[in-house]
Amino acid sequence: MKKSTVLLFIVVIVLMAVVPLFVLKDAEFGGSDGAGSDMISEVIETEYEPWFTPVAEMFLPNGIPGEVESLLFCVQTGIGVGILAYYFGYFKARKKFSKES
Repeated sequence: MKKSTVLLFIVVIVLMAVVPLFVLKDAEFGGSDGAGSDMISEVIETEYEPWFTPVAEMFLPNGIPGEVESLLFCVQTGIGVGILAYYFGYFKARKKFSKES
């Protein structure tokens, strides 16, 4: 891929992340968990009650602190990206070496 194409992609991605912050000044950017619970409560017209308690909350009386929850989410994301990157590299190398043979 050309350098100019990669640079264009990076600029577009950065703009997609930054522009909504300036265009939608009074918007609330909340998580999907709260939005999902609110929508379910709206549909069933009663307060939504989860079916089970998360495993970590059974062992920690106050639940998981927000920082630890964010850390676990980032670790999960890193593992997923690592797996994807491995397979992209694997298929790219397989394609490259199959042409050389």
